[in-house]
Amino acid sequence: MSLQEILGHRRAVRHFDPARPIDAETVKRCLEMATLAPTSSNMQLWECYHVTDEAVMKKLSRTCLDQFTARSARQMVVFVTRQDRYRSHARAVLAFEEGNVRRNSPAEKQEKRIAKQRFYYGRVMPFLYSRCFGLFGLFRKALAQVVGLFRPIVHQLSEGDVRVVVHKSCALAVQTFMLAMSEAGYDTCPLEGFDSRLVKKALGLPHTVEINMVITCGLRLPDGIWGDRFRLPFKETYHRLGQ
Repeated sequence: MSLQEILGHRRAVRHFDPARPIDAETVKRCLEMATLAPTSSNMQLWECYHVTDEAVMKKLSRTCLDQFTARSARQMVVFVTRQDRYRSHARAVLAFEEGNVRRNSPAEKQEKRIAKQRFYYGRVMPFLYSRCFGLFGLFRKALAQVVGLFRPIVHQLSEGDVRVVVHKSCALAVQTFMLAMSEAGYDTCPLEGFDSRLVKKALGLPHTVEINMVITCGLRLPDGIWGDRFRLPFKETYHRLGQ
């Protein structure tokens, strides 16, 4: 399918065919494609839990308020954010970037570029993603206000702001996964109506994890699509500045 066809095919499907299973390996490949989605500073602070066990899916259906799409799902994928792993991810990205610079940069520029990467992932990322009951975020915002008097700077630095950034990055991966599933001929439905505490319990996840979305998967039945797709007029969404 073309991208236009994939986008047209993807719908939030509420009823999946119980007689038609889907291939777990195909779903896994779609999740691998989701890892190609961009994330802020390439920190990749998300994980996915691919659920094929019927007992666990039954538990997840209850956590999703027993919505019909959850009850009829053939498989589920739970996307979570892992801001608690910012230090290990920063170290992993730095290790890659050091090698990346040495492989692809002119010799005379390598040390300077490596030093910048070490500062960014060794100092800036830990400073940005650290949390302490909102206190670190207040300090970061106050610092940004002062620096912002002299030059442009990102002001969304509270712990809540950074949490939003992590969830946005995860959502990019979720959308990539759903489009990959559509290209494979499979259907999905993104759910945000769930009891996050019970989702964590069903999957055995630590309290530091945050649930981003639960994605139900399967093959649609005719009543799984609730009528025509509605979108606001493009002229209300699109704003062009310039010629």
